[in-house]
Amino acid sequence: MSHSIPPLGCIGGGQMAEAFIRGLLTAQLLTPAQITVAEPDSSRCDYLTKTYGVQCTQDPGLLCSNSELLLVAVKPQVGIPVLEQYQPCIQQQHLVISIMAGISLASLTAALSGPVRLIRVMPNIAVLVLAGASAYCANVEATDEDRQSAAAILSSVGTCTEVEEHLLDAVTGLSGSGPGYVLTFIEAMIDGGVLAGLPRSVAEQLALQTVYGSARLALTTGEHPAVLKAQVTSPGGTTISGVQVLEQGGLRGMVMAAIKTAADRSRELGA
Repeated sequence: MSHSIPPLGCIGGGQMAEAFIRGLLTAQLLTPAQITVAEPDSSRCDYLTKTYGVQCTQDPGLLCSNSELLLVAVKPQVGIPVLEQYQPCIQQQHLVISIMAGISLASLTAALSGPVRLIRVMPNIAVLVLAGASAYCANVEATDEDRQSAAAILSSVGTCTEVEEHLLDAVTGLSGSGPGYVLTFIEAMIDGGVLAGLPRSVAEQLALQTVYGSARLALTTGEHPAVLKAQVTSPGGTTISGVQVLEQGGLRGMVMAAIKTAADRSRELGA
């Protein structure tokens, strides 16, 4: 993506912020000199500076003066008090991008005491390996250029799509919580391989590559998963026998229910 990114200030320097820093630098959308991080942990600051060459500070004024984009990457439990500290320093030129789960655009606006250009993002943990699935929404003050900036940043750590804010809870249930479901399934595959007689290390290698390869196959071909599944389920064969067991156990219904339950919980937490 060729969209130009203005200087970035990260409010919080944890793992998620680091993933975005690494993604932006890898994609050459920003240079280290264009990134400032506000992080209270001095050892963490030293690590980020030595590893990525970015500037660290504990001064909200310095962070805001160095930046036009502000990425809010702190835990939701402390997000509002932290934003209130930054409110006096946020000016008209700033675009605020929040990756805090459950904090609505309305709550962000209230914490910043007035109309501010805002983007709210629901990423997932796979941004840590630049393979995240993120969705975002914008408030009415945000411009098309702001949306392009958000899309460029999120694309540096995976894929992204824009949705209406009321859909972000469903996004949380699907892609936000999704790695937990997939990793549970992978763990079950490994145990199944061990049950069938494979050494655990072999079962782990095969299970991980199988899930990765299956996802890549679907992404690369663009075929619906049902079509690809049909290609490997021969009449009376091994795969259809295994699929029958999954269907008898209610795998589809369980996965659907898990996503719906997680989405409902996200709504409860954001209320």
